[in-house]
This record gives sequence, structure tokens and C-alpha cells, in this order.
Amino acid sequence: MRTIKGPAIFLAQFAGDKAPFDNFDNICKWAAGLGYGGVQVPSWVSSFIDLERAATSKTYADELTGTAARHGLKITELSTHLQGQLVAVHPAYDAAFDGFAPASVHGNSKARAEWAVQQLKWAAQASKNLGLTEHATFSGALAWPFIYPWPQRPAGLVEEAFDELARRWTPILDEFDRNGVDLCYEIHPGEDLHDGVTYEMFLARVKNHPRANLLYDPSHFVLQCLNYLDYIDIYHERIRMFHVKDAEFNPTGRQGVYGGFQSWVNRAGRFRSLGDGQVDFAGIFSKLAQYDFAGWAVLEWECALKHPEDGAREGAEFIAAHIIRVTERAFDDFAAGGTDVAANRKMLGLS
Repeated sequence: MRTIKGPAIFLAQFAGDKAPFDNFDNICKWAAGLGYGGVQVPSWVSSFIDLERAATSKTYADELTGTAARHGLKITELSTHLQGQLVAVHPAYDAAFDGFAPASVHGNSKARAEWAVQQLKWAAQASKNLGLTEHATFSGALAWPFIYPWPQRPAGLVEEAFDELARRWTPILDEFDRNGVDLCYEIHPGEDLHDGVTYEMFLARVKNHPRANLLYDPSHFVLQCLNYLDYIDIYHERIRMFHVKDAEFNPTGRQGVYGGFQSWVNRAGRFRSLGDGQVDFAGIFSKLAQYDFAGWAVLEWECALKHPEDGAREGAEFIAAHIIRVTERAFDDFAAGGTDVAANRKMLGLS
């Protein structure tokens, strides 16, 4: 077994215009000061990374890793959550998602998708140049508006949506394979890949592609009332990344899973800073250790109540306290009898 690496922090929720959140050097210094050992980099934040340049220049990629290393940090993974979302967008969301892409492709869904695909391919190449072996993204969604079947969905609608999703992602997965990088989908509401069943539907259509793997984030499963510990038992061979994020679900007589169109503060299900929610992290870290998870434990901070800097500070301590240093021997080795084949056969009455 291997000890999980960490703590690390996903920088997306902390990026800003003011120091220490305004450039990669400053934010690395800040993260290291809190006790983090790694940073997960959002590839759409231009003040942190030039994705195209990282894909095409090993020298520039080495400069990025060197910046992190000066602060005692490693770059754990890159993320294309926003760009991955744009690989597949239902027209109902066109206007909302245009904001994730450059103005030059606004109002043009075909051009926007082509831009997103190029971003993903650059991310594969950039990850290789950075010496990374995993990458985080979203699947996008064509079927999501039809999640609740009213009116009744026409026969074949969902199947066609997943067939198309697989057609769009297969060339991207092949590019990641060429670069030796696992593409890890964050299973997430709003995406067509939002639970285990939908992931399996997709995986079958991409012919069990070896690079179509998983980013595990239990917070999204709490809000769906999905058993997130069983999920690890089922999918541990495909789980290559881990977001450590807390959540709580407190249904009432007025609202439940759907949230009644309320703000995050007023929803029955909401994200919380680490330790403030309901996720059984002791169980999660135990299962990941049991299944020899080789990746990083990465804080993704989202909370409607607590200040982000407090969440980041507490998160480093929380993750460090939950990482299990795995044992190198069995606890009862002291009682070993030192038997051999002959002795074993004698104990079994065979000689």
C-alpha cells in the first residue's frame, strides 16, 4: 500500500486580482505558508498559466514547475473544468456558458466547442510537459435538461445524447493517451456524468477507454443521497484523483434534493468547509488507503458561510490529520510462528 500524497489545494476558488492571489508565484508562496505540499492549477486562469505555451514549450513548463518548487510545492494536476463543460452544451445553456469562452466564439456553439476541444488537447500536452499523469475536467452535458422525465422522454433520447458525448470525447481521450495522462472526470450535477450509472453508460460507449477515469469528490454525492463509500468499493480501479470537499444535506418539510431555487445559504444541501459538514472522511481516507490510491488529497474549498482564507488554513490541517501513513507489516506479526510446509501439513493432519 501507498500513503496518499498531500495536502494539496485547488487554486481556482482563490484566484483574484490582489496579492497573494494575483499570480502563480505569489499564490504558491501563500499555499506553502499554510502547509500545503501541492497545488492543482486551473488552466483557464491566465495569471497562473498560459495553457498553449505550456503545451508547446517544455522550457516554459519547466519554469512553472520551478516556481512551485521554489516554495517547496509540486504541481499535482491541471484542470480544464470550464473548457470540458463546453465540449457538450445543450442549447438551453448556450448564453450562460458563453462566459467560459473567449468573446470571439460567443453565439457560435460550433466554434465554442472546437475551441474547447483544442484547450483539452493542449492540456494533455501541457500535462506531459509538466511531468503530470492525471488531469481534471467536466464531461459537459447534452441530456441534463431531461434529468427528470416530465414530460416523458422520447425513446432513444438519452441514448443518442450519450452516443454523441462519446463521439466528442473519444478523440480527446486518444490525445491524452498519446501523452500518457489519465483524463479524470469529476462526477458532478449539471454534467451528463453525474453518478456511477451515467459514468458506466459513457464508459461503455468509449469502449472502456483506459484514460476515461474518475475524480472522486464525495460532496456531490452527499447532495444526491448517493452512498459515497460504496462508490469507492465499486470504482476504485478508475479513481485517479481526489477532491477533499465537505457538504451537508438537511432536508425539511419545505425542500429536499432540488433545493427550491434557493441560494446556497438557504439550500437543504450545501457545500461546507472541511470538518463543518457531514462527510465521513475517516471512512474515505481508510478506503482509499485500502485500495492503494496513489494520488493527491486536494482541498477544493467551497462554502457559503466561512471565509475562504480560513477554510484554506483549516483545510491543510484537516487533510494532514486524515492522511493515513500505511503500515509496512501486519499488526500481529509479533505472534508469527515461523512454520514451514511440513509444519503446515502436520497442522492440517495431512502428514
